[in-house]
Amino acid sequence: MSQRDPYSHEHTARPTDPIPRCRRLCSPVVLPRHDVPATRPWPHKSDAHAMLVPSPHPLALGESNHDGAHKLGVSPRRPTPLAFSRHLAVDRHPISKTTREMLRGSLWWLLAVAVALAATRAAAAMKTGGQSLHRDFDAVWGKRNARFFDDGRVVELALDRETGSRLESKDRYLFGRFDLDIRLVAGESAGTITSFYICTGGARHDEVDFEFLGNVSGEPYILHTNIFSDDKGEREQQFVLWFDPTADFHTYSILWNPLNIILYIDGTPIRVFKNNEANGVPFPTRQPVHVFASIWNAEEWATQGGRVKTDWSEAPFVAAYRRFDATSACVWQGGASPTRCGGDHLPSSASSWMAQRLDWWSWMTLNWVRMNYMTYDYCADRKRYPHAFPTECIIPIGRI
Repeated sequence: MSQRDPYSHEHTARPTDPIPRCRRLCSPVVLPRHDVPATRPWPHKSDAHAMLVPSPHPLALGESNHDGAHKLGVSPRRPTPLAFSRHLAVDRHPISKTTREMLRGSLWWLLAVAVALAATRAAAAMKTGGQSLHRDFDAVWGKRNARFFDDGRVVELALDRETGSRLESKDRYLFGRFDLDIRLVAGESAGTITSFYICTGGARHDEVDFEFLGNVSGEPYILHTNIFSDDKGEREQQFVLWFDPTADFHTYSILWNPLNIILYIDGTPIRVFKNNEANGVPFPTRQPVHVFASIWNAEEWATQGGRVKTDWSEAPFVAAYRRFDATSACVWQGGASPTRCGGDHLPSSASSWMAQRLDWWSWMTLNWVRMNYMTYDYCADRKRYPHAFPTECIIPIGRI
């Protein structure tokens, strides 16, 4: 059985370096396929799947679980990742009635409403079609496990006993906003990794990751994010989600400009990494990236620190993607600078994505997400950094 990507140089995860390098085989996973044609290219598991259930010991508001890098991938204590439907997350949160009533009339309650409305708008927008992924991507590993449907507008990537699969963008980009709709694998997906990321490759590579750690049926997915700059990574933050990511497509976005990197889910900011080169923190500004999507087997660390292995009787594990959007990005065509940019990219423009930062409301929303759904932050891991946190952790996150 061979799982290794011939194009990759992935390494064994270590306690201080738990994430394989960017030449890995990452990718997302899928569930009920309401938009995908009925003809299915490989046998699928039953559409019946366990619903997400609350953790018996969820986090209290503002609490976090920092178990150290050696426990990355272990399902931490977390808030219940139920969708905003009849109740908002703060109603579901195990906090006191008095605190909940205070929140209801506070700015945090308004933020919860804003996130719910943003998710609703994004879901409505995702019902529209998209351009062919054939136009933008090549299957560079596990080609037989990459299947395109609906004139190329939907692609499924599968992981079986023999191989996973990986897509790579045909273009390279120097700065841009990259949006991709993903629907994750339902049911048993332990040991698998589903990903969407940008990466330069090379010895001193830059990389920004969305990675979804496969789970035991009934447990919520853990979203693992990481940022590499000048080959320095180990900047992990993990989240549970406020919706079921296997029930429908959701939009995951990476905004990268000379000022900052911002990660979004359905338009809601969840993470920011600012350009702090002036303080000695490397920031990616010089190397063009490819965009990747992949699915692969990482049972040695992906689920509960590797204690839960991949159940191959549940294979194939399938991820679905659609609606890739890089219209607000600069395509690298060689030479000293990119020669083709899309969208309003001029820094002098008030609406330019090239000059975009989080405004006050976005900062408040991001902090609301951090308080309620972040389950690991390397900048708060005293076991990992007993003496001093990395430089970017000391700089206040809200400083603009």
